Amino acid sequence: MSSTEYITLYIGGQLFGAAVSRIHDVFAPESITPVPLATKEVAGLLNLRGRIVTAIDARSRLGLPKREDDASVMAIGIEKGTESFGLLIDEVGEVKTLDDGDREDVPSNLDPVWAQIASGVYRLDDGLLVVIDIDKILAFESENDADRGAKAA
Repeated sequence: MSSTEYITLYIGGQLFGAAVSRIHDVFAPESITPVPLATKEVAGLLNLRGRIVTAIDARSRLGLPKREDDASVMAIGIEKGTESFGLLIDEVGEVKTLDDGDREDVPSNLDPVWAQIASGVYRLDDGLLVVIDIDKILAFESENDADRGAKAA
C-alpha cells in the first residue's frame, strides 16, 4: 500500500495536513509588507531568502477570524507555476506518514469554504486531519479575477 508524507499545520485550532512534496520551506516571517487594494486573502509581501513572495493568510482563506496581533505566526513556502507564496498559518506540527488507503473523501458536512480547498480527510486518534490541496488554496486569485471581469462586463 502506498503512503504520503504530510506536514501537519494548525490553523484556527484545526489540524490540517499538506503534502511534504509541495512544501519548500517552513519559516517564521519577520515582516509582512501590506499591498494596497489586494484581496483579503493576500496578507502582503514577505522576503523569503532574498525572494519577494506573496503572503497568503490561511485564516482569511478559510473564513476564520483574524489572529490576535500578538499571536505567533508561521509560514510554509509553496509554489504554483512559476510563482512563490508563503501560506501564513498558526503553528507547524510534525511530519506524518499516512496510508493513502485510509484517506477518505471530503465529508459532505464539512464547511463549504474548507471543502473547496480540501482533497480528503484522515480520521486520526486525536481528531480529523483535513488535507489541503495546495493548488486549490491558491485558486482564489483566478476566482477573484473572474469576478472582476464579470462585474466589468
